[in-house]
Amino acid sequence: MTDDRLYHVDGDLVPASEASVSVDDRGFRYGDAAFETLRAYGGEIFEWKRHANRLEATCETLSLEHGLSADDLRSRIDETLAANDLADAYVRLSITRGVQPGKLTPQLEVDPTVVIYVKPLPRGGLAGESVWEGPATVETVTTRKIPDAALPSSAKTHNYLNGILARTELSADADEALLFDADDCVAEGATSNLFFVRDGVLHTPSTDGPVLPGITREIVLELAADAGSSTRTGAYELEDVLEADEAFLTNRTWELRPIERIDGREVGTGPVTARLSRLYDEHVEQSCYR
Repeated sequence: MTDDRLYHVDGDLVPASEASVSVDDRGFRYGDAAFETLRAYGGEIFEWKRHANRLEATCETLSLEHGLSADDLRSRIDETLAANDLADAYVRLSITRGVQPGKLTPQLEVDPTVVIYVKPLPRGGLAGESVWEGPATVETVTTRKIPDAALPSSAKTHNYLNGILARTELSADADEALLFDADDCVAEGATSNLFFVRDGVLHTPSTDGPVLPGITREIVLELAADAGSSTRTGAYELEDVLEADEAFLTNRTWELRPIERIDGREVGTGPVTARLSRLYDEHVEQSCYR
């Protein structure tokens, strides 16, 4: 899409080239903002209710009382998709605390900045095509996940410095960074959740640690359970993953992406990953292409 794309900024549709927020906005100054990354399939926002609930939880963590209803936010998203004539799209919704006096302590009265932008993404579902070109190459990094006691990992905020630092460590051909927690257990990717399969059992690091409760992660666990597959969450060392029969990453954009290798060691895909990918595609199809 060219520069004629339209963004939704504080209630108005504006050309992308003209979309802006104040340099005094707290989202810019401090990363004091919440966001959600969503996907539209066939003009439908996939799992909107889960995203709206997580956005609300993030705002509660930030004590950001923006006063906007989920229906209001959804209508803005729908308007943005329609204005850009998009049915299958990446969607990002951000809410900042807005412009306040230039000091760290937030004020109780909030005039939020709300920004929605969209861009085309190929459809999912049974006839879908992936947005990734091939299985992921993953590298472990020295950057550690911030402990929940310092910054709750359940909150999706504009402060992405942890993931950025992790990504700066990657070699040119790597797709994702794998971070550890302070106890040297594997946590998650910079922008993804980690799954691996050993002896037919699906494992993923527990959200008891500094792990984002990803919505795609949650759906995969539900699909696996519904299909009668064994699932476990817990604390894992790197060797547990390296010895796995299969491994994959999840996020809203990648959906399920197999891991080809970690630190040069082959892992690969297999029947469990393939089955879950098919079940996920069917879920998208049933939810959005009815």
